[in-house]
Amino acid sequence: MQNNTTTPARVTILGTGHMGGAIAANLAEHGYEVRAWNRTAAHAEGLAAQGVQVVTDAADAVKGADLVLTMLTDGDATENVIDTARPAAGTTWVQMGTIGVRATEKLIELAAARGLDLVDAPVLGTDVPARQGKLLILASGADQLRDRVQPLFDTLGTRTLWLGAAGRGSAVKLALNTWLAVIAEGIAETLALGDCLGIEPATILDAMEGTAVAAPWALTKGRNLLAGQLEAGFPLKHATKDIALVVEAARERGVDLPVAEAVTPVWQALVQAGSGDRDVAAAGARYPLAPR
Repeated sequence: MQNNTTTPARVTILGTGHMGGAIAANLAEHGYEVRAWNRTAAHAEGLAAQGVQVVTDAADAVKGADLVLTMLTDGDATENVIDTARPAAGTTWVQMGTIGVRATEKLIELAAARGLDLVDAPVLGTDVPARQGKLLILASGADQLRDRVQPLFDTLGTRTLWLGAAGRGSAVKLALNTWLAVIAEGIAETLALGDCLGIEPATILDAMEGTAVAAPWALTKGRNLLAGQLEAGFPLKHATKDIALVVEAARERGVDLPVAEAVTPVWQALVQAGSGDRDVAAAGARYPLAPR
């Protein structure tokens, strides 16, 4: 992580779920003056003990902020919260949630109408690397905004990719989340096949370990699945929302993504059945992967 050598900014974080809360705690630890707001106020209360000022009114939360950071579930929620909070013209708005291409395009228009300087910067990583400052930040926006937000990104991440005009960050995030969905479902189905052929699933993971085809993230998810460790790092409901955004973006551009399209209804059914708050590894819990 690079050192932040400038005076830390006053940052307001709108949305303190898994990621927003971890980001708020990290920034407060590194000397930022952090205000946090969440629609369900109780979800933000624990941040007060970590040096974060918890504010119950979104409009009050953004007053005087140098940077307003949104980390909300989807585009509609993000648009509604910004409409309610109404940051002052000239405020830098750092949009870090995974909300898809279409919603990002709407937010670009909203920022222009409100005189906000938008940086589209979704991240790759879960709440643990967010707290540790080890995210990959997929930044996009006007060149003149880089110096304003780079110290923030240096605190939150080990690497920032600047990708061009606002919106390109969200496009790259969808592509990366397609890959995550494919390998999460792939490891689940691989273990299920081994199991139905009479092979212990753990043996399949051991065989993959150290080979060129082994994705460390997929092996971790597979081992967590077998151990029943499904506390959410990346909740299945969010992964399901993201893969639906992938399918939407591809269809609008006439591109056929058969794997993503097949995964989407399967995961949606799991979420509806009550697995949404479990980790994405729970996609494999629909198979009886019992040790032999």
